[in-house]
Amino acid sequence: MQRNLSSTGSVDWFPDTGANQHVTPDLATLTASKSYLGNDNLHVGDGKGLPISHLGHTKIYTPHRSFTLSNVLHVPAITKPLLSVQKFYLDNNVYFKFHPRVFYVKDLNTHEVLLLGQSKDGLYALTKSFVTSVPQAYWSPCTSASTNLWHRRLGHLISRIFQLLILKNKIICNNKRLNFQCQSCPLGKSSRLSLGPTGHKTSAPLE
Repeated sequence: MQRNLSSTGSVDWFPDTGANQHVTPDLATLTASKSYLGNDNLHVGDGKGLPISHLGHTKIYTPHRSFTLSNVLHVPAITKPLLSVQKFYLDNNVYFKFHPRVFYVKDLNTHEVLLLGQSKDGLYALTKSFVTSVPQAYWSPCTSASTNLWHRRLGHLISRIFQLLILKNKIICNNKRLNFQCQSCPLGKSSRLSLGPTGHKTSAPLE
């Protein structure tokens, strides 16, 4: 199953390592905004100062995770909406990995690939048509599975990895107790099965 990226508007976002603020020319992109009453301007590469009209917030959504864009500047005169790589990292605890034709957004702690995007007209872009996240083989809509059932579904994971999946909201359990009652785990770890007493006694060698 693949997760398509969507946002509150149809705008594409262009990751920019040189931008210290998220910027958009489209006010409809922002889910919450207010008029900017300060005197600051947005300074671009040629030295021009572009007036800031509004300040707001928005999110980028996938079916299983949302990404926050805080303090987005609405600048009507800007040509393209810019996604500050540093602010996106700080808001969402992720990092970017750029390649010639594709880039990845990864979780800072687990290094899981959360989103991937492609270059568009020579620029890296987060777009509805190109940006997807990697398939999640363990995702399930079930909301009432026990930890024992998830343990068997996921191939008898150890408790540490299982707890990480719960903390990351990758699986939903109706209880958080990790005392698995699994007969297969000790059998899989044993090198030789123990034999119970049979009651038979030998009286000669090789009997």
